[in-house]
Amino acid sequence: MWIQVRTMDGKETHRVDSLSKLTKVEDLRQKIFETFNVAPDRQRLFYRGKQMEDGHSLFDYSVGLNDIVQLLVRQSPALQPAAGKEKDSELSDTDSGCGPSESDKSSNNGEGSVEMEGHPGVAAPLDLVDPGFGFYKINELVDARDTSMGAWFEAIVVNVTQKGEAASKVTESDEETDMPEVIPDEDIVYHVKYEDYPENGVIQLSSKNVRARARSTLQWEELSPGDVVMLNYNPDDPKERGFWYDAEILQKRESRTYKELYAKIVLGDGGDVLNDCRITLVDEIYKIEEPGNAVPLTIASPMKRQSGPVCKHCKDNPSKTCRMCACYICGGKQDPEKQLMCDECDMAFHIYCLNPPLSRIPDDEDWYCPECRNDASEVVLAGEKLKESKKKAKMASANSSSQRDWGKGMACVGRTRECTIVPSNHYGPIPGVPVGTMWKFRVQVSESGVHRPHVAGIHGRSNDGAYSLVLAGGYEDDVDHGNSFTYTGSGGRDLSGNKRTAEQSCDQKLTNMNRALALNCSAPINDKEGSEAKDWRAGKPVRVVRNAKGGRHSKYAPKEGNRYDGIYKVCIRTGMRRKLIQRGFCLLFRCASFSLIPPYYLRYSLIQDCLDRSFRAEVYSCPACRYDLGKNYSMQVNEPLQSLLGQFFPGYGNGR
Repeated sequence: MWIQVRTMDGKETHRVDSLSKLTKVEDLRQKIFETFNVAPDRQRLFYRGKQMEDGHSLFDYSVGLNDIVQLLVRQSPALQPAAGKEKDSELSDTDSGCGPSESDKSSNNGEGSVEMEGHPGVAAPLDLVDPGFGFYKINELVDARDTSMGAWFEAIVVNVTQKGEAASKVTESDEETDMPEVIPDEDIVYHVKYEDYPENGVIQLSSKNVRARARSTLQWEELSPGDVVMLNYNPDDPKERGFWYDAEILQKRESRTYKELYAKIVLGDGGDVLNDCRITLVDEIYKIEEPGNAVPLTIASPMKRQSGPVCKHCKDNPSKTCRMCACYICGGKQDPEKQLMCDECDMAFHIYCLNPPLSRIPDDEDWYCPECRNDASEVVLAGEKLKESKKKAKMASANSSSQRDWGKGMACVGRTRECTIVPSNHYGPIPGVPVGTMWKFRVQVSESGVHRPHVAGIHGRSNDGAYSLVLAGGYEDDVDHGNSFTYTGSGGRDLSGNKRTAEQSCDQKLTNMNRALALNCSAPINDKEGSEAKDWRAGKPVRVVRNAKGGRHSKYAPKEGNRYDGIYKVCIRTGMRRKLIQRGFCLLFRCASFSLIPPYYLRYSLIQDCLDRSFRAEVYSCPACRYDLGKNYSMQVNEPLQSLLGQFFPGYGNGR
């Protein structure tokens, strides 16, 4: 088994071999020291977000074949700063830029401490205060535009100020003359608060984003193409109620049963528009008030407009229970002061609906619902040992004293890729895999497509035939002559429990894989006496792989790993008595192909100009298969193809 070890910056990656599932982390550190020359005490290893600690094995962290383990090199102790310097270098909230900004500090300017009943977030004083400049006074009702989405919302002016440079110029001019200088509109800043969204606090807007509250509804007869009005539109769902935008009327249609209005929606002052928008709420179109001409509105005479519902599930119906905008457990909208908002899922919960219920609102700044809360007892912090896994505690290996390590981790590893050149029920050789190809592990044989099962020795189907088999010396009666061999069928062994091998204890049956092998023989199936093929070459081909374990009984087995030995065919299938007086099946295979599979040469048609351009860029490989053509490759033009292309496409190749 091997893994990839990569430094945290990604600049260096090395492969670490000769590992096992039971390799300890401390042994892995030693191998990393040999490769990266980093002392074990300076190594911090991370796998899937967990810091690997000594005392655990790779199996405990579920490290798989060719997985990546990240290496973070600790700073040398001689270079670490003193503890006192670390303490002095700590930044406060203000130093780190996390402190309140100037706009946050001044967000309460002009706010009253008393709120009017029925108008949350709106100051109680009703008198208008003239700041001495600007069109709108303090406590006046206005429309304010959200600069992020371009929609207009009902708001109230809480303060009017000037920009810094403009205020200094006005002060100097007041000292020289008795009459104050007129301040341009672009130098005036309005501090407004949205009536429906008091949680946003006080927002500072320029004069072009503030105007008098719309109050005049336009009738259908008063509308004409080219008029600029304020109307309700939902860009996400045009059939539903949305927010209020400025729009230019493009088209007006009317019949006996319906009224249609098409407009161009203006999204702010940046020039973004939505063309040909069909307006459904044609009875709620407002006239845009001119600055300075409208009579100021106060809280005593509010003009409320209806916007789209905040909750799309209940449409803001106060009598309807909703688990999206109210309590997630009961759906009730009562007692909002006793609701807790989860900082993870943003759902509300009544304190008395929780299990167990709470008597009061907790003082903690952050609160998480039971579904989002992480159990502190199950969290593994950096430097801590892994918690005991219930799944791995039930495994047989957890209570075993055996020192076997599952074939260095390769006996139970999964495929990393799959052969798709031919289907799984393919008979005969695999294209691109010549006879004599060797693999170290069985999983690699499976990935190549020569023999797909990881463990089983026969690959086949009882209603089709056998496609491949592995000679691994499983039965002592197997005889291997190189170009022919006898192969004993499967079954007849008691493999109950977790046994992998055992002596034959019962008769073999001509079912499953035994029947699949019998179907490869070009002779009728006879369960009792067997059969012999008159023309054995007419049988179905079987791919044969010899394993190093077969070296106990055969001199033709490889010294290590697995070797592909070509195509064999079944000649004779007989029933026989084995040494333990149990009945079994034996098959004689003969090699049907001694020669190696010739290599596949692929030919591609390329455009000569493109290949010339590639060679000028010092790229001397085929763009289709990446075969190295060489710097001195001679390009031969396919004259018949060139003439055909010239006839089908006159001028082909010219002007490219």
